[in-house]
Amino acid sequence: MADRTLTIDCQVHCYELNTPARPWAGYLQGPDQATGDDMVAAMDAVGVDGAILISPFAMYRYDASYALEVYDQHPNKFGLVRPFDPESPSIDEEMAEWTGRPGVVGARIMLRDVDYEADHPGVNQIIAAGGRAGVPVNLMCSGKLPLMLELARRNPDTQLIVDHLGLAQPFEPPAPPEPWADLPNVLALAECDNVAIKISGAGTLAHEPFPYPDIWEPLHRIFDAFGLERCIWGTDWTRAVNLLNYEQGVEAFRLTETLSDADRAVLMGGALANIYKWAPKVEN
Repeated sequence: MADRTLTIDCQVHCYELNTPARPWAGYLQGPDQATGDDMVAAMDAVGVDGAILISPFAMYRYDASYALEVYDQHPNKFGLVRPFDPESPSIDEEMAEWTGRPGVVGARIMLRDVDYEADHPGVNQIIAAGGRAGVPVNLMCSGKLPLMLELARRNPDTQLIVDHLGLAQPFEPPAPPEPWADLPNVLALAECDNVAIKISGAGTLAHEPFPYPDIWEPLHRIFDAFGLERCIWGTDWTRAVNLLNYEQGVEAFRLTETLSDADRAVLMGGALANIYKWAPKVEN
């Protein structure tokens, strides 16, 4: 790692135009395309050194081929995460193949839209396989936080990461009337030492304009519960495009006076490097 403090985004997405060559399975809010070159240019413009590149489930489901192409083009900028299918009959083999690739730093499970139980074999198999491979498992679990808590208790040896504050986030303005209503269930997750949380998409929950002063009281409750060493900042770009631009997603965390410089360094890169065991390569 370089000597200086790195700024690392915990979640960005890249995707091509919807074409027969690589058709979308669904739709993710954002521009018509967000290529690897586009994402690198956006990060470079605001001094973000690298990011965790999440293969977008909405478009590509369990196919991470485009994320792998982006990594091949920008190997110093991105660590890779892809979703896994809890109904797959070959989870262990898929995890071994995925985690054996250069640049891979984690796996993901989409809990939000399916009514899984805490003893679901495939969900637990993905989590256990991630633990054996030594990579964190990211869980999209808004609306399913009690399930997330039970899974964390069942799998204490695997590092789990809560996506997007564990809260439902809008794709279009305005923010929900009570965007932090499920915060008690978020804070309950802090009891499990193996759970970290993405402080991603926070600006989309603001009722006040940039730099979003109303997000800081609930965010500091999360920081206090988890400790900053288990909190990792990110933008969820480009999903948030209709609510804020990339620069605003970054600068809101740089401008706030509620964080010290030391705290900001942990939140905006240091904790992520420790949790994912990865950091972008930059020139000194």
